[in-house]
Formats: sequence, structure tokens, C-alpha cells
Amino acid sequence: MDEVIERALITAKKLGATYADVRLIKKSVEDLTLTNREVKVATTRRSRGFGVRVIVDGAWGFFSSVNTTGEEGERVAKIAVEIAKASSKTKIEDAKLKDIEIYQDRVSQPVKIDPFSIPMNKKIAFMLDLDKLMEKEGIIVRNSSMHFSKEWKTFASLEGAYIEMERIVSGAGIQVIATDGREIQVRSYPNSFGGDYARKGYEFIEEMKLAENAERIRDEALQLLKTRPCPTGKMDLIIGPYQMALQLHESVGHPTELDRVLGEEASFAGTSFLTPEKLNNFQFGSKYVNIVADATDPYALGGFPYDDEGVKAKKIYLVKEGIFVGYLNSRETSYKLGLEPMGAMRADSFNRIPIIRMTSINLEPGNSTLEELISGVDNGLLIDVNKSWSIDQKRLNFQFGTEIGYEIKNGKIQDMVKNPTYSGITYEFWRSLDGVGNESYYHILGIPNCGKGEPMQVMEVSHGSSYARFRNVNVGVKHE
Repeated sequence: MDEVIERALITAKKLGATYADVRLIKKSVEDLTLTNREVKVATTRRSRGFGVRVIVDGAWGFFSSVNTTGEEGERVAKIAVEIAKASSKTKIEDAKLKDIEIYQDRVSQPVKIDPFSIPMNKKIAFMLDLDKLMEKEGIIVRNSSMHFSKEWKTFASLEGAYIEMERIVSGAGIQVIATDGREIQVRSYPNSFGGDYARKGYEFIEEMKLAENAERIRDEALQLLKTRPCPTGKMDLIIGPYQMALQLHESVGHPTELDRVLGEEASFAGTSFLTPEKLNNFQFGSKYVNIVADATDPYALGGFPYDDEGVKAKKIYLVKEGIFVGYLNSRETSYKLGLEPMGAMRADSFNRIPIIRMTSINLEPGNSTLEELISGVDNGLLIDVNKSWSIDQKRLNFQFGTEIGYEIKNGKIQDMVKNPTYSGITYEFWRSLDGVGNESYYHILGIPNCGKGEPMQVMEVSHGSSYARFRNVNVGVKHE
């Protein structure tokens, strides 16, 4: 055991902690961005530090440091205990943790190509090639980006847990902005807001086929300038996997976070309409809606071997056959409701205390082909790739926009339309789902920038979905 961990735990126990854990994290990150053939960012940074979390007198305390010596372990633990004692004077109730199985484990993450073994100049040369493919008259901005990280985390607790975990992440994306002098249109691949991310090596960048899609998104952006606007009214929607990721994130992931439900996010990001009395008896969606929180997928960005409380990764249902059946929880919040901890506590660095975060929130595939979903629509749209989003503080009323859409008439795809938007009330929307595409269309999208907490923590999550069909949805800016 690292000396800093051992001395921190011993000190915390000696000073009266009834619970204590330590996270020691070593991390390397590389970021590259290129705009219009100009390298905007080309950085590599490294960090190492640890955080100590304790319960003393029924209250939490936390402190951290970048100095990983044994003496510093004692000092940080002492300050964490002092913070807990001060917090105990204003506590509403004692912090209590649900019992869990205690693990000692070491988990490495094998990859085919170590992303840090590829020279930065080779990566930049590839991005310059992508930039050239996206160049055309009318395209005013061409963006490409790459991100790589490698982390080694050690978690230990007074309960006897000692877990070492490796985490390697790769991600990339491209985007163009087109204008005709009157408006602008945006197209991204494989997704907006940074692209796609996974727990893989550089092989993931090769699998994404960025070069093969660069000219397509360029031409689609230009074509969108000439297409007619999205129609308005109530109609059927077929939503692609990339937009479904945002739909899952905002209307399922956040409202099932139990800390939001219990009011712990109320002052910053709101609460949730999925209050405890609804668990196991609320009709969240139609019978076709089966949504899981799955941290066990070996490649999903929202997956991991253990969370930051030492809870082993699990796959649980949040919604099963339309019924709301599960929360994202912690050991403390699961104790309050008499639930089993499902492993959703994570911090974005060693100097932040863990909070409840999404894992991989996935709509399970159905058995329809895309052609079958389309053929069942007389009047509707096929839309994908998020462009804008808005949702209220209880995660009930939402309005989303996408980069691209196609009109559907009498079961057949028609012309492209621009600026598609749709809105609804969360549970009414999910109740209108009547078809889900099969596994051949299923994709788990990695999202690296979910923000939550005060101070803000930016977390890596993911969402899996196929195409999904919803009936009688409000589309456009005016509704019947």
C-alpha cells in the first residue's frame, strides 16, 4: 500500500473517523484542436494527487493534496476530520452508509494501440488531412479535435477495500459551419460537442472513419442552406442514436439521480419529478421502454470496474417495460430509501468529493429494422445529432433541436429539412414510443462533458440507443 494511503487511513481512524477512504490518482491527458488549418490546442498535462473522505460525528469531511508523501497523508486526513467535526455542528441527520461487499482488486485496461505511443505530430498531420477534406466554398469554419487520457486510480478504505484501476480514453470529432451570407448551418461527425469517446486506445480513432465522412458532412452543411425549414405541427418522429443519447441524458439520466430527487442539487441544477413514491409504480413510458444504467460494458465511457466508493460495477434497470424501477444512487442515499447501492458515485479528479453521476444510460434495442420504423410513418420526420437543448428544473418540459432532418411521407423518406426542433413532457413523450431499432443500429455514444455539482465537476458518461419511433410529437416552433 502507498505510504500516503496507509498513513491517511490510520490518522483518520485515530482521530475518530467511523469511516474513511482515500483515492490516489495519477493521470495524463492530451488535447488537440485544429480550426481552419491552424492548431489551436496541442497540450499534454499530468497530475498526481489524493483526496481523503471521512465521516466523524455523523458528518462528512473531505480534503486533498498534490503532495503524496506519508506526512502529507497524515496532514490531509487531520484536516478532513476537522472539517467533518465542524460540519457535524450543523448537520440535519447522521450520514449512514449501506453495507457493501468489500473488494481487493487490480484491474488493468488492455488496448490495441496506446494513444500516447502515437506522436503528436502524426495526429496533427491526420487532422490537417481531415481539414483539407472539409474545405469548400461556403464552409467558413472547419474544426477537428482529439482527446486522450490515461489514469491509474487506487481506492482504499477503513473497511478493508483496496482497488487499483486503469482507465484509458480516446475520442475525436469533426465539424463544419457553412453560410450563404444570410444564415449558418452546422454539421458534425460522429456527433456534435466534441464527437465520440470510448474506453479504448488509438484504434478507436481509426474505427470512427473520420476521413470517410468528412466530405459528406461538408456537403450536407451546404445543402442545409438551400433546404426548406422543418415543418410545424404534431407528427411522428424517428430519432437517431446520437440525438437519442441527449434525450436519454436529459430526460432519464438526470431525473433518476437520487441526490437530485432528495434535494441536494436543488439550488444549482434543480430536482426531479421522479420522487420516491413513484418507484416501481409510475408509468414512465410505453411497454417498449427498457432503460438500463450499465457500468459493466468494457468500452463504454460511462463504464468502470468500481465506483469511487468501492462498489463493483453493475447493470440495473431504471425503466422496465415502461415502469420506473430504479435510481442512480450512493451508499448514503440508498440507505435512506432502503435500496441496494448500484455504484454511481464518482468524482472528476482527486480534489473533488464523489457525487452521484450517470454511468452508461442505455435504451435497450428492439427488433425493428429502420425500414420498418419508417414504413409505419405517414407524416413525420427522421432526425439526428443534437444542436440545442432546454429542459426545466424538474426534468419535465423539454425542447430539443437537431442538426439535420428528413421528412417522411406515406412510409418513405423525402427531402432534407433544416433546423428541426421538437418538444414535450418527459413521461408523455416516452409513453408515445412504439418502436425501437434492432442491435444492428445500436450505438453507445461517449459524452465527456456532463456538468454537475458545486464546485462544478465534469464527468465522462455514455448513452446507448438504436433508432426510436415516437408518435404524435410537437414539432417546430408552433404547436396545435
